[in-house]
Amino acid sequence: MTKNNLEFSAGEAKIFIAGPAGKIETLTATPTETSKNIVAIVCHPHPLFGGTMHNKVAYTLARAFKDLGLRTVRFNFRGVGHSEGSYGEGSAETEDLQAIMRWVQQTRPQDAIWLAGFSFGSYVATRAAAVSEVSQLVTVAPPVESFDFTELATPSCPWLVVQGEEDEIVAPQAVYRWHATVQPTPRLIRIPKAGHFFHGQLIELREVLTTALVDQVAL
Repeated sequence: MTKNNLEFSAGEAKIFIAGPAGKIETLTATPTETSKNIVAIVCHPHPLFGGTMHNKVAYTLARAFKDLGLRTVRFNFRGVGHSEGSYGEGSAETEDLQAIMRWVQQTRPQDAIWLAGFSFGSYVATRAAAVSEVSQLVTVAPPVESFDFTELATPSCPWLVVQGEEDEIVAPQAVYRWHATVQPTPRLIRIPKAGHFFHGQLIELREVLTTALVDQVAL
């Protein structure tokens, strides 16, 4: 078995990828049976507030993609876990994500790339999708009041925005106002009674994601 196949063998594999600030702690996962030539990369929430690749919402995103038959990559931004470097206010974390994307392109050049992010990770994923060839973008609870999404070019790929209607950290109404200004308008799904971390509703979030994205997998 080649090194590349080992990095995306069935199940999970923990590896380190060279990034601009040093090594990036990375976790790949492959469904037992998959015929989809897609790799979904998941970005975690804010590094300075406990965000890691093991965050439950980030995990739920990865699990939803796995349910759809996609290979997934989660990773820790610089300064988190065993990733080297220090917090870089979103721009440096975008460089980390771009390093992961380049590694995926080298490892599985035939595969399309999806990007997904939760909270701070949404901003990073959107920044990268705006300047990269990406087939799908998924942003959960994008922090539009903390980071300036309006300065970013609109990604050319299909874009799904998911927002909990009782989010206590990212103001839902701010997300809805921002969403209305984006052209072309991303698809928006509101989840009633859901707070920022989707406590008690992670299964619902997973089901919403798989239902919303199943047609994109088939393209």
